[in-house]
Amino acid sequence: MALLESKNVSFHYPDEPHPALDNVSFCVNEGDFIVLCGASGSGKSTLLRLLKKEVSPHGRFSGDIYYNDQPIFKLDSEVAAKELGIVFQDPENQLVMDQVMEELIFGMENMGFSTEYMRKKVAEMIHFFGLDDLLEKKTYELSGGQKQLVNLASILLLEPRVLLLDEPTAQLDPVAAKEFIGMLHRMNEEFGITVIIAEHRLEELFALADRAIIIDRGNVIYDSTPRNVTLQIGKNAENNLYSYLPSPAILYLEHSLNIQNGELPLTVKEGKVWLKKLEIEEVSTESKEDIREGTLLLQLKNIDFQYTKEQRKILDCSSLSVFEGEALAIVGANGTGKSTLLKIMAGIERPQRGSILYKGKKIKKHDPLEIGYLPQNPKLFFLHDTVEAELDEIIIHHQLNEGKTRAKELLEWFQLSSLASRHPYDLSGGELQKAALAGVLLPDPKILLIDEPTKGLDPEAKKRFGELLIRLRKSGVTIVLITHDIEFAAQYATRCAMLFQGNITVTAPVHSFFSGNTFYTTTVNRMIRGSSAPNVLTVEEARTKWRVIK
Repeated sequence: MALLESKNVSFHYPDEPHPALDNVSFCVNEGDFIVLCGASGSGKSTLLRLLKKEVSPHGRFSGDIYYNDQPIFKLDSEVAAKELGIVFQDPENQLVMDQVMEELIFGMENMGFSTEYMRKKVAEMIHFFGLDDLLEKKTYELSGGQKQLVNLASILLLEPRVLLLDEPTAQLDPVAAKEFIGMLHRMNEEFGITVIIAEHRLEELFALADRAIIIDRGNVIYDSTPRNVTLQIGKNAENNLYSYLPSPAILYLEHSLNIQNGELPLTVKEGKVWLKKLEIEEVSTESKEDIREGTLLLQLKNIDFQYTKEQRKILDCSSLSVFEGEALAIVGANGTGKSTLLKIMAGIERPQRGSILYKGKKIKKHDPLEIGYLPQNPKLFFLHDTVEAELDEIIIHHQLNEGKTRAKELLEWFQLSSLASRHPYDLSGGELQKAALAGVLLPDPKILLIDEPTKGLDPEAKKRFGELLIRLRKSGVTIVLITHDIEFAAQYATRCAMLFQGNITVTAPVHSFFSGNTFYTTTVNRMIRGSSAPNVLTVEEARTKWRVIK
């Protein structure tokens, strides 16, 4: 008997002509580890929310969903709350209490657990997640990644049988993301928790999952083992899902002289084994190292910042230079102060010490037409009931003469034209991110500051956004982005900086920065180490530099 079963499920959002889900059927057995894949807006989040009745969306539903052979919408509320746990894409939507400790015990208190039991479970979970330093903190003081870890811990304290996760690693740094996914795998293997996770980043997950379910425009188009799904999609490089495949698999499909099912690598380890069999020569030496620094545009000198006098400094004598026309990616662990640094550059926070210079002059008041800023949580950007109304307000506020034409171009570029009349909060995470980016770009700023721009974006949307960054740079826009997406930074940034303990510890051109790193580097770079293959960072770079001889 299946633990979860979906039978011919269809779902329409109000006033939408096309279904978000269309006749979706699948079974989930106890202990399964399932990855849900698909483009932004394909129906992944809708499906996950329908599996958790307390957060199911409003709209027209047909079909049947069963949990433990019972209709899911008729489940006892206590059973549904305890046995089906969900971690949302946006951690802000899940936090209830002001303090971390209160947040952790909130669910258990509502379930009526004894104080002694709660103390024991919380102590165990805190050690497991390493949350000791966060216990006394306010939840609003946490970084996005820390909030996500607290959310997961609070759900696991209820000991669910099924764990539903919607893009849970989107706000985690590379090391934390690996630990998070490893944790999920441990819980699945050691405790038998059934895991259903919707993700765009599949480098780690495809190797661990039992099944991959691919959803496209509300339909299940693939449901098999990750290796079989990879081979099916890999038969056609024009398939719009091709870019979702793990980097080792794409390298194999494009550079193997004899494709064999059992040889297809999904992990770095498997990729290294395959690479040792090949002889590859370098056919191009073009590199991002050739990019030269332009005119100094924005400079931070000896910046100190702390939110309260009682807390440690978030930034401690930190300095950074931004050059005209570059795309600077700032990376670092969760909670190191990356978002705070960007807010200071945008003029949202004021440092206690240090100075900010723009074109060689100290900034007294930031000009929104010169410096555009998009926060980590794009919901903070929206005040109006539709995307179109939000863009219209920006046009009026900044008196943009060509605003209507530019707004139309941006909506088309981000494939949002059909969603212009939708309420921003009704969009998927990726669609919301794109809509906010369109609003920030509308006034045509000279410097674009973006916090986690690829969060919630599917691979194709990332590619379009990367192409937009290239186009903006060519038009003279300088870009500074905070990101945990190492693959994106390696492909589209021109320079990288590492923030550690409140300081910029290193800045370097992209290739030399990532080539020398162990954890903060790309999957492809980890895969080729120790092999005779020419040094590359990304699949795209391998396409131009590699030629397989034998």
